[in-house]
Amino acid sequence: MVISHLEGEPTCRLSIVVPAYNEEKRLPDSVPQIVNFVRKQDYPIEVIIVDDGSTDRTAEVVKGFQEESPFIALRQVDHGGKGHAVRAGMLQAKGEYLFLCDSDLSMPIEEINKFLPPTLSEYDVAIASREVKGANRYDEPTYRHVMGRVFNLIVRLLAVHGIQDTQAGFKCFRREAARQVFRLQTIKGWGFDVETLFIAQRRGMVIVEVPINWYYKNRSQVKPIQDTYNMFLEVLKVRFNAWQGRYG
Repeated sequence: MVISHLEGEPTCRLSIVVPAYNEEKRLPDSVPQIVNFVRKQDYPIEVIIVDDGSTDRTAEVVKGFQEESPFIALRQVDHGGKGHAVRAGMLQAKGEYLFLCDSDLSMPIEEINKFLPPTLSEYDVAIASREVKGANRYDEPTYRHVMGRVFNLIVRLLAVHGIQDTQAGFKCFRREAARQVFRLQTIKGWGFDVETLFIAQRRGMVIVEVPINWYYKNRSQVKPIQDTYNMFLEVLKVRFNAWQGRYG
């Protein structure tokens, strides 16, 4: 049984949720950047790193950082996929705002404040976008961009309407929005982004796209062809779930 902290009152301003699977090589670079960001802010922050059943030293690396950064929490779950890890972290979060953050920091961590008041308000879900005006992409291979645009077209036609970039791994949820969305999430794989945004739209939430600076990381664990195919199947699953009434 999963106990959701989202049912209670927030105890900090911001929760940063970082899903991680076999990230022993990347975390020693990204976690210090997150720690440095947290220490510079004048509001309370917790960082939840969710180890998705890693077979390497991911958990040990996180525990090493916890010694000097007590605001870091480690959540270990059986391997289930990125969506599985994200849901586990979100349900544990105690913040007023819950920020999903990819472990590769392809978006500089300092840009989190773009998603928070006073810079941004009057929304339920704010998602990082590489496509809206003001966004910049750096070093991304052309084939990856083309595949992303084709997938987004499918998503806009079948599930999430009007959103230009559902797959950037940086999203901010108000606490009540997260409570409603993540208790209904079912998809454990990469397609969870589409499902959570579909649920948010279906429940009439305000979704805004935030232009970011995004840097392609060549050590990404995304397998473009295989994962795109799997995500397409998961988009169809979202429609099937909706037809069955699973989203209320």
